[in-house]
Amino acid sequence: MTDDASAPPSRLRAILPDLAPWQASADFRRLWVSGLISNFGSFLTLVALPVQLKELTGSAAAVGAIGAVELLPLLVFGLYGGALADALDKRKLIIRTEVGQGLLSAVLLLNALLPSPAVWPLYVVAALSSALVSVQRPATDSLWPRIVAHEHMPAATALNSLRWTVGGVAGPALAGVVVAYAGLGWAYGADLMTFVVSVALMVPIAASPASHEAAKPSLRAIAEGARYAWSRKELLGTYAVDLAAMFLAMPLAVLPFLADELHANWSLGLMYAALPLGSMLVSLTSGWTSRVHRHGRTVVLAAALWGLAIAGAGVVGNVWLVLLFLTVAGGCDMVSGIFRGAMWNQTIPDELRGRLAGIELLSYSVGPTVGQVRSGGFAAWWGVRASVWSGGLLCAGAVGLLALCLPKLMTYDVRTNEHAVRLRDHRTAAAPAQAQA
Repeated sequence: MTDDASAPPSRLRAILPDLAPWQASADFRRLWVSGLISNFGSFLTLVALPVQLKELTGSAAAVGAIGAVELLPLLVFGLYGGALADALDKRKLIIRTEVGQGLLSAVLLLNALLPSPAVWPLYVVAALSSALVSVQRPATDSLWPRIVAHEHMPAATALNSLRWTVGGVAGPALAGVVVAYAGLGWAYGADLMTFVVSVALMVPIAASPASHEAAKPSLRAIAEGARYAWSRKELLGTYAVDLAAMFLAMPLAVLPFLADELHANWSLGLMYAALPLGSMLVSLTSGWTSRVHRHGRTVVLAAALWGLAIAGAGVVGNVWLVLLFLTVAGGCDMVSGIFRGAMWNQTIPDELRGRLAGIELLSYSVGPTVGQVRSGGFAAWWGVRASVWSGGLLCAGAVGLLALCLPKLMTYDVRTNEHAVRLRDHRTAAAPAQAQA
């Protein structure tokens, strides 16, 4: 009787997210809540910006061009931002870039309030925001392993993903209503306020100075990180798989036009929310991820399923089926992201983590950025739905080819990988000294 009564809670705990990182680290909690709030505001702008461009230009190519103006800052500042993250105090770097993002939201707000809003500020803000994100993300990504125990990294990755997806579901869903009934200015204004709150939450976080072994930011330091990444074929595989998935199958730029084509303008906010909704559902049931050890194989499978789900969203003509396929795609993307993050955070040395996070940023940011150009261009040339389904099928094929070309990715096992074992032993040996300090 007792065993039967206790079985359901045990099974439930095995599915629900592992809260060990949240319970063990106050700085993790502060950074998590800060990111949740700023992400919520950023997703408001993610919807408002393409909608405003669509209203001002009426062109799918013009909306897709957002990706083009974001690309160069990503390439330049992603790599240099990684070097800065290794050489400077990560906390200060995160706060300063967060303040910069808030100022850019203020510019969008002022432009939206003009009697005749201009188009060019939207592209300028997109480019500058891309630069700031490219500097901030390597610092943030390389800070997590400092405030979370090594064995808790898969759980921390899942919780961080949950933070992103909560904002990703609520932000676009609310943005669709706000933009339609209150106006673009309200969306941009809310984004500005979230950055103010986010900065206030990050101020108490402990300083995170550079490692003694970290190199000063320079081209040589960036090249050192690139050489390390190239030497790690399993890491290289995660970058390549994510780049292919996002470049070929990211449909965000054409969603406003897909909603028009399906005669369901009311569904635009739901379309933007569907991808993060799928991600959130996986995050909320991520307890199983701690029991998976062959991370590379899971990354490949999830990325291929992402492509097939996106293809399904382009083939079907019913808006509710489109939303279903987008939700499934978001869940697959989250599975891939959890295990990519675990591979990175459990194997990369601290003194290289910022630079490798910069390369990681390029893999998951350049793909969607250039993918907007691809999807917008294909939509203008071939049609909106064809742009979506063709990208999904190309993604699935490309991921399969990469799996064949990178066997180390498919055989990666966190229990036996030499880099994971070395870093785990290093952190175990350092734990007593840190506790005494």
